[in-house]
Parts: sequence; structure tokens; C-alpha cells
Amino acid sequence: MPDEKRILVAEDDVATGQAWSELIASWGYRVEIAEDGQRALDLIDSYDPHILLLDLRLPEKNGLEVLGEMRERGVQIPTVMISGEGEIADAVQAIKLGAYDYLRKPVDPPHLRVLLNNLKTHLTISDENQRLRRRLLRAGELGGMIAQSAPMRRMLALIEQVAPSAASVVILGESGTGKELVARTIHELSPRRGAPYIAINCAALPETLMESEMFGHERGAFTGADRRREGCFEMANGGTLLLDEIGEMKPELQAKMLRVLEEGKLRRLGASTEVPIDVRVLASTNRNLETAIREGRFREDLYYRLNVFAIEIAPLSDRAEDIAPLAEHFLHQIEAPAGKTVSGFEAEALEVLKTYRWPGNVRQLRNVIERALIVTRGPLIGLADLPADLRRGGGSGATFEVRLGASLDDVEREVIKRTIEFAGGNKSRAAEILGISLKTLYNRLERYSGKEPHAA
Repeated sequence: MPDEKRILVAEDDVATGQAWSELIASWGYRVEIAEDGQRALDLIDSYDPHILLLDLRLPEKNGLEVLGEMRERGVQIPTVMISGEGEIADAVQAIKLGAYDYLRKPVDPPHLRVLLNNLKTHLTISDENQRLRRRLLRAGELGGMIAQSAPMRRMLALIEQVAPSAASVVILGESGTGKELVARTIHELSPRRGAPYIAINCAALPETLMESEMFGHERGAFTGADRRREGCFEMANGGTLLLDEIGEMKPELQAKMLRVLEEGKLRRLGASTEVPIDVRVLASTNRNLETAIREGRFREDLYYRLNVFAIEIAPLSDRAEDIAPLAEHFLHQIEAPAGKTVSGFEAEALEVLKTYRWPGNVRQLRNVIERALIVTRGPLIGLADLPADLRRGGGSGATFEVRLGASLDDVEREVIKRTIEFAGGNKSRAAEILGISLKTLYNRLERYSGKEPHAA
């Protein structure tokens, strides 16, 4: 049935789980059962349920840990927590972590049926958006956007939220992190996907040409203007315009930009009439615009007009889980030289890639893979195929330097991040190594999720 909703029941008691499964299936739902918390998380990825019934007490990972990991990944599934006697405090904590509701054992079937019917009624996401969500939250299905790591999964969830709207977006990130790819993805997932997508690099244009490039000009507007020319805004009319490196735009042009955004019309250089436009504007920068505002280099009113929604891309050094899949993606994306067949990486080379700090981010990683394809004899890329600075800068990652002058918060943040990497992403193991509870670890991760360390 096309309208059939998928329900995942996470219950460790086999008899109880089977009874719930048969009952819920008789109400017209598809049902899968997970016997422990880790299996529930695996089925969330592969089964993609519409609704989750989650027992609070589960082996491997309990219900609160499952909810915490879902939240960290950016996965939003209406969840009903099933609690026993004396577990009300934990059930309330589950609500704080994003659960839709909770039920006490023994579960009353009529009450459960009403609750599921209410959830089914409120699941208004279209089939198209369901497919987009599945694509966004699985690694590598949108070009070069790889989302194994928690920061990238959270970022893709934000893209999913903002893409269908008309809101302006500021995309923040270091050079080479993929800001243009994020902008293009927002456009492709928006209602404007069939209209033009135009990107202009504000840092690459000479100051004397920038206004003409943005707004266009009439014939004779200046020396050399031998014909009328549309600017980027007009070329993007009905679609999306990316203003890359917006922080490099001169203040005088910022004032004209603000007027165009507020009034929805522009005047070409040398023209006497205005042209109406309908453009969604995205802006990207690797600079701190708030600092630029304080220094008088960027208009505060333009900043707030653009910054309706902000998306920050974590540097590659903060998402080690993405390095190996990104390397594999580039290996298959870039065409190997004629006569060569390269199928993968030797373990030692892959370990160096995973532990290198990548100051040039994803762009640098792609260049390294392209170079390795040229120099390798195949069939696997080995350590000798990587640049010498990578081989020197690689290592086990089991140690790191602490900069004198760093705050305790910065040091703690780095210790937690490195310990999770050392534990292979297993947060329970990382908490054990650190000597803290898993709940404390999640609290610290939540505390530092939006905080970047001070520059060295």
C-alpha cells in the first residue's frame, strides 16, 4: 500500500515485541522489531521508519542513548518512549531529547492505536521530501557531500529544513570545506531547482567591474560598454544567486545590494528605469562577518538581511569519520590515467589520510587523491604515493599538542574529540576511557557543539 506507514518497535523481550508487531500490523502498518538499541539505530538507517516505539530499557544502548545518538545525527523520527514503573524521570528526559510522547507499561492497545493514528495524521511530509531526507542523511548520495560524521549529519539536516523556503542563507566555513557545494545543494532541493543557479566570487572581481557584474549596465554607461548587459541578479531571476566570499564586497556596493534585496528591483548602470527581480540570495564566507561589522568593513543591516539562516561547515579536521569515505569517493570520481586500474587504498596510506590535519580541507584531500592516482602503479594507493608532508604529518593520532594560552574549555573539547576518534567513534568506549558517564559525555558534546577553539 502506498500510504502504509513503517513502524520500528525496539523491544528486547521477544514475546512482547512479537505481540506488539502482530497487533500493530493488524491496524495496517508495516512493522520491524529491534531487540537492542544498536540494532534500532541500524534499522533507522536501513528501514527508515516513519514512527519509532522505543523501550527505555534496552541492551547495548538504552532508549535515552538511542535518542541522544539520533539527535546527534540530525535524525528526526516521531518517537514514543515505553517506560516501566518508576521510570517517569527518564521518560521526561526522553521528551527533552525529542521524544513525541511516552507510554507506561503495560501498554493499553486502544490508547496506543489512537496515538499512532494521531502521529499518522500529523506525518504531512510528502513522499518527495521523504526521499530527499533519505538522500541527505546517507553519505555520498549528493555529489561530494559525505555525511558519516555527526557535524555533517547535523548540517545536512539544516539544509533539509531551509532548502524548501525562500530564506536567505549565510554559509560559513574555512576555505576548501565545500561552501559552494552546500549552496548548490540548497538550490537543487528548493522549489527553484528548475530555474537558474548563478555563483559569483566577490573576491575575484576587480572593484571597478563589481557593480556592473552584479546589476548589469546599459550601452554607453561607461567606456567600453558597447552593448547592454544583464548582471548576475537578472541572470538568476526566478532562481538562486550565490555571493561567494561576501566579506570581500566593498561597503559602497553593500548599500546598493541591501536596497536591491529590500525592494526586489534594481537599476542597471546608465539606466533610467528599474527592473523587478525575484532572486533567492545565498552568501558564503570564510571570514568572521561580526568582526568585519565591528571594524566597519561590513554593513550590519546587510548582515542581518542575509543572515536569516546560518549553516556552518565544520573543517575536515573536526570530522575524521568523513575522510575515508571522501577519499573513496574522489578515487572513483577522478578518472585514472590511461592504462591504470586503481581500486582502493593500502591500510597504512588510509591511516595517514585519516590522521592528517588537512589545513586545506576537502579541496586539499581531493588534490592529494588526484596526485596519488597519477604517481601510483596500482592497484592500491600506498604510503609512497602520498606527498611527503602528509607522510611526515600523519601518525597514530594518539597524542596531540596543547598550546600554552589555550583555555581549559578548548583543551577539554579537543581531548573529548580525540578520545572519540581514538575509540573509533564508540562514545560509550570514549566515556569509559575518559572516566565519565555517557550522559556526561553527551552533555559536554552538546555544550561544545557550536563552539570552535580559539585560533592558535
